Amino acid sequence: MPNIFSEKQCVISGVGQSEIGRRLPRNGLQLTVDAVKQALDDAGLSRSDIDGVSSWPGQMQHAAPGFSPVSITDLREAMDLKLSWYNAGIESTQLSAIINACMAVASGQARHVICFRTMTEASSMAKGTRSSVQGTGSQRISGPFQWQLPFGAFSASSWAALVASRYMHEFGATREQLAQIALNARSNAMLNERAVYRDPLTMEDYLASRMISDPLCLFDCDVPIDGSTVIIISHKDCVPDLKSKAIHIEAIGGPLYGRDSWDQQDDLTRFGAEDAGKMLWSRTDFKPKDVDFAELYDGFSFLTLLWLEGLGFCGRGEAAAFVEGGQRIGRDGELPLASHGGQLSAGRTHGLGYFHEAVKQLRGEAGSHQLSGDRKLAVVSNGGGNLSGAALLRSD
Repeated sequence: MPNIFSEKQCVISGVGQSEIGRRLPRNGLQLTVDAVKQALDDAGLSRSDIDGVSSWPGQMQHAAPGFSPVSITDLREAMDLKLSWYNAGIESTQLSAIINACMAVASGQARHVICFRTMTEASSMAKGTRSSVQGTGSQRISGPFQWQLPFGAFSASSWAALVASRYMHEFGATREQLAQIALNARSNAMLNERAVYRDPLTMEDYLASRMISDPLCLFDCDVPIDGSTVIIISHKDCVPDLKSKAIHIEAIGGPLYGRDSWDQQDDLTRFGAEDAGKMLWSRTDFKPKDVDFAELYDGFSFLTLLWLEGLGFCGRGEAAAFVEGGQRIGRDGELPLASHGGQLSAGRTHGLGYFHEAVKQLRGEAGSHQLSGDRKLAVVSNGGGNLSGAALLRSD
């Protein structure tokens, strides 16, 4: 008997995305409202149909400027929404906005839920109000950062580099292999008119770029942006009334079995991708071989390697060899990755951007960067460290 409270009762009914760019002349709320209006039009819904809102990380008291500039109450007030259910919180996977929205819809708490992620990091950095994820340096450092800062771990690039270094030592991965994640992303971004970086990128450019935190160079790090992405989660019984093709949520999950930090793992070469992968495939009859393309988290290029292994597309320690040469992950390859340019070239939309792209691809609406062939099943992953989640989306 099917579980009536599972994600399989839910669909993505509409998607929207504001302008994405560096130092846009609009504030976070304006960008969010733009994305919401697009998503409503895409779904054929009106503002009065929306009875739920979900976001991550929500309003944070000590957030770095630009990291979370819009709260649920900001959006509710701006659009005069009448909400039966709403949710946001930092103590959860980045995918929690989608996961919680699915559970709310499946259990009847809401029928149409707006999930949004808005960032104005690029503008904040340009104004000098932010120097790292730990803030400006003008306030007292607290929480886990107080133990990392004295050892030079100023940002997530330091944490990811620690893991990447150990992985390369243990499995013999090379920078040339890692480069294929960035080169593939840029190749796809060159076809995407909305991507932030569209200039050609060569192996020589990659290897000659400045080191950020060894072994991660400039092109291994994603691009801070201003922008907002909105995904609307609705109950599947509304599909006949929707304006656009609904995308079904086949499976989703974001478990937390290990430590929630990036630097205190039992095994430094394993993150939450492995646990998220096990949970994902336990909730569906599909297998990794059935997936037509993948939008895997590339906040740092190295994280994509862990996702390839964690989701079962290759064995433990085999991801670097899997991407070597770039053919397997290219547009016509065995498993196309980052079809819009990923966060490395299209911009750091912090997870929901991958959902937006997957929906467009599954509908055949990605325009100049549409993948060839009939694509019906996509994996989307989100996050680094152990606060990671993954979803399986299908077009029918």
